[in-house]
Amino acid sequence: MPELPEVETIARGLARRVTGDVIESVWLGEKTDLLKSPAALIATTLESRRIASVRRMGKHIVFDLESESQGRRAKKTKAADPSKAQWIVHLGMTGRLQVCEPQEEVARHTHAILKLASGKDLRFVDPRRFGRLSVATAADFDAGGVEPLEVELDPFVSLFRGRKTPIKSALLNQKLLRGVGNIYADESLFRSGLRPRRRANSITREQLGKLFVAIKEVLREAIALGGSSISDYVDDDGKEGFFQLQHRVYGREGERCLVCKTPIKRIVIGGRSSHFCPKCQK
Repeated sequence: MPELPEVETIARGLARRVTGDVIESVWLGEKTDLLKSPAALIATTLESRRIASVRRMGKHIVFDLESESQGRRAKKTKAADPSKAQWIVHLGMTGRLQVCEPQEEVARHTHAILKLASGKDLRFVDPRRFGRLSVATAADFDAGGVEPLEVELDPFVSLFRGRKTPIKSALLNQKLLRGVGNIYADESLFRSGLRPRRRANSITREQLGKLFVAIKEVLREAIALGGSSISDYVDDDGKEGFFQLQHRVYGREGERCLVCKTPIKRIVIGGRSSHFCPKCQK
C-alpha cells in the first residue's frame, strides 16, 4: 500500500499537472464498493469545478475544488472560500491516478474518468479495488492523527504515553500518526535503535526523541527519491521510486545488517511483517 512518501510524490505531481484545470464531466464505473460517497453526489460535486489545489493528508490525496466564480473572487481577495468542496482519493493497495490523453486506451480496472477542460483525462485505475473515492462538501476532510512531518517533539512524545502496545503497532495507528506505514515504521525504528516489539510506554523520552528525528529523516529522504517501488507503485508519470534501494531492514530478512553484519530478522506483529536487526535494535 502506498505510504506517506508515495502519496506525497503523486500529489505533488498531480498538483503540477492539473491545478487550475476545470472538471467538465465525470464517469464512474459500476463497482460501487470503491465509493464512500454516493456516485451521484461525487459526480455533481466534481462537475464544473475548478481544481484549486492537490495535496496529501495522511495517505489520502485531497483535491480542493471551487467554482470558477469562487476562483476569480479568491484571486481578487487573496482569501480562500470556506465553501470549497473536496474530492478525496485513497489509493488502497494498487490504486493509481493517471493524467492521460483522451485517445489513449482505457486500462482495465479503470473506475473513474474525469474529463478536464484542458483536453486531458484524469483516470483512477485500481485492479484490486481497495481504493476509495469520496467527497466532502461542508468542512475540511479529517484524516485523523497528526502529520509526522509537521508535529513537534512534545506532542509526538505524548502520543505514546501510557500505551502498552508494541511501538510498531503504535506507529501504524493512523489515529495517532497519519501516513506512516510498514516500510517507514521499520526503517525509522532501525535508525533509532528500537525493536518493533518494545512496548510504547517503556520507551524513554530520549529514545522517543531519536525516533522523532528518524521518522522525519526517513520520510524526507523517501520523498526526495520518489518513494519505494516494491510492488505496483508508480508515480503520476508511471515512473518508479528509488528509496527501496536505501532500505536498511525492510524486506531484507536473512540478509546481513549494513551496520553490524547480523542477519536481519522478520517477525509478525498484529498481522504485519516487521523487519529488524537483533543486535542494533534494543
